[in-house]
Amino acid sequence: MTELRDLTPHTSISHEQASRDGRQRRLLRTFLPELVGLERILAEAPDFITTEVVERVALKDLSLPIYRVDIGSSRPDVPAVLLVGGVHGLERIGSQVVMAWLKSLLARVTWDEHLLGLLQKVRITLLPILNPGGMYLNQRSNPNGVDLMRNAPIQAQERSAFLLGGQRISPRLPWYTGDPEQGMELENLALEAVIKQLLPGRPFSVALDCHSGFGMQDQIWFPYAYRRRPMRRVASVMALKLIWEQSYPNHDYRFEPQSRHYLTHGDLWDYFYKQVNRENAGVFLPLTLEMGSWRWIRKRPRQLLRLDGFFNPLVPHRHKRVLRSHLTWMDFLINAAASHENWLPARDEESMLKEAAIMHWYRDTL
Repeated sequence: MTELRDLTPHTSISHEQASRDGRQRRLLRTFLPELVGLERILAEAPDFITTEVVERVALKDLSLPIYRVDIGSSRPDVPAVLLVGGVHGLERIGSQVVMAWLKSLLARVTWDEHLLGLLQKVRITLLPILNPGGMYLNQRSNPNGVDLMRNAPIQAQERSAFLLGGQRISPRLPWYTGDPEQGMELENLALEAVIKQLLPGRPFSVALDCHSGFGMQDQIWFPYAYRRRPMRRVASVMALKLIWEQSYPNHDYRFEPQSRHYLTHGDLWDYFYKQVNRENAGVFLPLTLEMGSWRWIRKRPRQLLRLDGFFNPLVPHRHKRVLRSHLTWMDFLINAAASHENWLPARDEESMLKEAAIMHWYRDTL
């Protein structure tokens, strides 16, 4: 465990910051403070935390980095956890939640022997701000006007919600899927490259993509969004739900497939789930945390006067509450991944859990 105790700060992040002129730094502090905050966290991180710029988004005279952060074991056969934020530029709280968890972890590694031991058993990869261009512009889409969550090469099998499910009319309208002949956008290709490098050969992996902007309750969504029939690994999702509810019976999340709400074209996690599980013998479970922003609006209707008020808690005490309220869930996912052999269903349990999942989530649709 000695390699986890080298607390030498990074220098590459400092070089990245120093390469910007004064005007660029002012622009980032004003329009993209999340990136400034992330770079500050990474610059002070212990040396066993590795960082990499996986892609750059050109925006006027700015070059906005997409950072990848890796923590834990470098062995290719340990389980992996992928945490993603900022897919939609307006949903800043998603990136902030991922960064709050990272900051908490970095504070604990200086004294928490249990955490140091856990990091020997799991690989954790973070992409805290996948869409820095959209976040800088304060828009849902990336700078090309493409909704990154509608941009994968997968089509809904039934009629999707008008516009909301993805549209090819114009990038000036929300939920634009992009031109399918052009392939996926640069940001999604960067995410795909990380997934292809990180996940193959793992016995178990889980992804959590943090969003906001829907509903009165925090929800954990899982595939599919392109069809109403269950995913092949639905028994494993049910097993994860059960150990979560047994361990934290007073939680406030609603677990369900996204298809219970609406179908979409081009869902990223549907696409990656099918790709990874087609090529890999292990289990990959992509999850989406959908924070219930309508509660924030109900408590403070004035938020409707600001575009970011639809998607983010604007009152300081409420913002702090959101940042701390999801730490337990994210810690749970790390522990569940590290101990996946103790709860993933065996062959004789899988059919029973699959039937339970179908009765719980799909009996009205099948």
